Amino acid sequence: MKRRALVIGATTPIGTAIVAALVADGCQVAGVSLEDKEIDGLDLHLTADCSEAAGADEAVGRVIAEFGGLDVLVAAAGRMPVEPAHRTTDAQWFDALANTLNTFFFPVRAALPALFESDVAAVVAVSSVNTLVSAPWTAAYTAAKGGVDALVRQLAVEYAGRGIRVNAVAPGIVGSGGRPDAAVGYPIGRTIEATEVADAVAFLAGPRAAAITGVVLPVDGGLSVLSPAVVGRADLQARLKDA
Repeated sequence: MKRRALVIGATTPIGTAIVAALVADGCQVAGVSLEDKEIDGLDLHLTADCSEAAGADEAVGRVIAEFGGLDVLVAAAGRMPVEPAHRTTDAQWFDALANTLNTFFFPVRAALPALFESDVAAVVAVSSVNTLVSAPWTAAYTAAKGGVDALVRQLAVEYAGRGIRVNAVAPGIVGSGGRPDAAVGYPIGRTIEATEVADAVAFLAGPRAAAITGVVLPVDGGLSVLSPAVVGRADLQARLKDA
């Protein structure tokens, strides 16, 4: 029987790649997003605002009704205002929390009764490397993603006895955005591809990760473990290249 999966934030670049990875793994996949955009491979696409409990309840309920249950939930939505903390407005702060942390919690809460009935239940959140290393002007986003990480650990403990695994991936920068300096600080010499994030999500959602729960897995090309001294010293950069 196909695993039944739901991807929140399915129209984002990472969300679309996750849909493709789950489809390739043989899943029946539904997607929920704020925009009505065609996505290849989806068996069902809903437009809903999962930052609000009512929207999440309605969307998750319809997916469960259409699929006859749910085995995998992936939360890939988020919002990143770029401002220093002292210039972050109330609206930006609450928008980041709503579209990052709420869009994880509300769908999970709505899905839990169906996940209790699954023999292969898995929840995977898309977090960020920003919760492991800090970057300027991302206070609201980092706080929201940090809440995602904490909730992953909490849910993993609370529901392990019900057979539900809960994990997250923490991507680095996805794509270069045309910037030649985007890969600075990445030991692998480049930024990350959306498909690489999606492959990690599909692994954590699948049977090969049956013993893994409560983990926030960096998918960041080594960014979070590189000493910042290397970035500013040509001799240390040369050692990386000559290793």
